Amino acid sequence: MEASSSVWSGLNSGVVLSLIAVLWTVVWQNLQHLQLQQTFGRHMSRHARRLAAMVDPYLSLTIAEYDGGRMRRSDAYEEVKAYLRGACSRDARHLRAEGGKDANKLVLSMADREEVADDFQGARVWWLAYSKSPPRNDGFPWWGAAAQEDRRFYQLFFLERHRELVLGAYLPRVRQMGRDAMLQNRQRKLFTNISTSQWSHVVFEHPKTFATLAMDPAKKKEIMDDLDMFKAGKEYHARVGKAWKRGYLLYGPPGTGKSAMIAAMANYLDYDIYDIELTSVHSNSDLRKLFIETKSKSIIVIEDIDCSLDLSGSRKNKEETAEDKKDGSTPAGDKAEKKKADTSSKVTLSGLLNFIDGLWSACGAERLIVFTTNHVEKLDPALVRRGRMDKHIEMSYCGFEAFKFLANTYLGVVSHELFDDIRELLQEVNMTPADVAENLTRKSVDDDAHSCLASLVRELQEAKKMANGENGQDEQDG
Repeated sequence: MEASSSVWSGLNSGVVLSLIAVLWTVVWQNLQHLQLQQTFGRHMSRHARRLAAMVDPYLSLTIAEYDGGRMRRSDAYEEVKAYLRGACSRDARHLRAEGGKDANKLVLSMADREEVADDFQGARVWWLAYSKSPPRNDGFPWWGAAAQEDRRFYQLFFLERHRELVLGAYLPRVRQMGRDAMLQNRQRKLFTNISTSQWSHVVFEHPKTFATLAMDPAKKKEIMDDLDMFKAGKEYHARVGKAWKRGYLLYGPPGTGKSAMIAAMANYLDYDIYDIELTSVHSNSDLRKLFIETKSKSIIVIEDIDCSLDLSGSRKNKEETAEDKKDGSTPAGDKAEKKKADTSSKVTLSGLLNFIDGLWSACGAERLIVFTTNHVEKLDPALVRRGRMDKHIEMSYCGFEAFKFLANTYLGVVSHELFDDIRELLQEVNMTPADVAENLTRKSVDDDAHSCLASLVRELQEAKKMANGENGQDEQDG
């Protein structure tokens, strides 16, 4: 019995070893076959490329209008477009035209499927412009309608033997010359969001400058010096690790020149303006999309932010809601207001804060963010703290220094017998620079400096009587 067991054990061991040997042989043959296939495939691919180069010796390079899907317009695309305008006017047969810096001239670009040739150091290249519709779902459904616009491209064709010349010398030259052409033909623009996540623009032609802005000269100089420091601060911001941006909060009563200040800042810095209408922005994602598409050297403006959205008292509202829940009471007016808010913009305070100084705020450089408000006390402290709104500028009622500036600008006078009366009245009466300027404006050919100043005195005296009358009524009511 023991001998029989020993025999079976030997047979089983032999069978197992035989099976292992057979399996190893099969695996080894398959591995060798796979290696042969890969080697053959590499050889065939190499020969196919050589054959293709013999049949078609041209390489192509494509430059898309947008980087990162639809997230940001490509600088390279705009530079190539600007560079090709010169070639378009000479060689292209089908052109696109748009208004330029000179009102009597048109800026030309290539129409779809148009091709032009260019020569560089003995090498000839060809540029093709084309567009195509995006797929229905391109991975960015939250971009909305903008994602379904036609996508534009430039395609560059050149001989393979010119690869190093084109990539190393020609394309850098194209981009530099394109930037120079863009700078030469640049028109400053005023943008606004026509929908939830799309910009539209007109040419910015506002005439207001610091030279014509009614403000105390010392305060005006302080603001201009601050803007100069910002514009020259590229190295400073890189050294301290901050995004190259700065926030300005302009606050004061209506008519004190907040919008005029923004126009003067844009003209002084030579920046574009992006005026965001928050009530047209449906979500934080839409706000982010708008912000990403803004360019450098720009001022991003949200005017009357205390009226645009209910961002001012969000924390306070939450506390009041909690108190209401404890009391079990909810005013009917609050319910109606909440229902109305639910159907409008859903931009949140946290979304706006991320837009100002979060991760997305570093997508770009050399940008000012300006908020204006008539009621600074209504804004959430988190929104206006230093680091977000770095400089707070009070746009106050007209003082005597601002009046003298306006009198010189509108009437050409630097002194007058009525100046002392006006000085005393301005210390007692609140009048905006806009109202003062209106009184200093000549209404007819018979008006002169004296009549305009006398009109202003009468207006100030009337305002003083009204203020005193209101104060007297308040005392009686008390």
